[in-house]
Amino acid sequence: MKGILILLASLGLPAWAQPIVKQAPLLSAAAHEAFFENLRALCGKAFVGKVVADHPKSDGFSGRLVMHVRRCSERQLQIPFHVGENRSRTWLISKTGSGLTLKHDHRKADGSDEASTMYGGQTLDAGWPQLQSFPADVVSKEQFVNQGLAQSVGNTWQIFIYPKMFSYRLVREGREFRVDFDLSQPVELPAAPWGYAD
Repeated sequence: MKGILILLASLGLPAWAQPIVKQAPLLSAAAHEAFFENLRALCGKAFVGKVVADHPKSDGFSGRLVMHVRRCSERQLQIPFHVGENRSRTWLISKTGSGLTLKHDHRKADGSDEASTMYGGQTLDAGWPQLQSFPADVVSKEQFVNQGLAQSVGNTWQIFIYPKMFSYRLVREGREFRVDFDLSQPVELPAAPWGYAD
């Protein structure tokens, strides 16, 4: 690579025509950065939660609920959410340079994608170090409509992070779902989510 750069420089190419050798920084609003770092501080730990709001009541959330802040880079956090023996769900929180995104990676037991996967939203404002809201993005709305889930186009997901509690919340007109996790009592780490390797 160094030789190529020397060659290009010797050819007298203008700066804009020369290859980028250092990636541009990914900037974040102060509240986004603080929120991300508050979550990243939990990396490598798992916590038990309980459903505290589910209106109207939905199926599929019986069994032990465990979130695991499993993989953490400077740009993305991977947080599997296990429901009993079901390891199909992983929350992905990523920096974009213009905010944060939350995506829901849903996999089958063989690791293949579920029909409804990678839906989510992105922040529209700075939020707070303790709370970020993710209204459904355009791609997710299109996916919901194509799958006959038009009621979900109004989804907003919220994540709260406090010293002793992490909360995941979904709200839309006529629907609220929330799980609170006790951060004061870390538990044994669960197995890898479906589609991921240890």
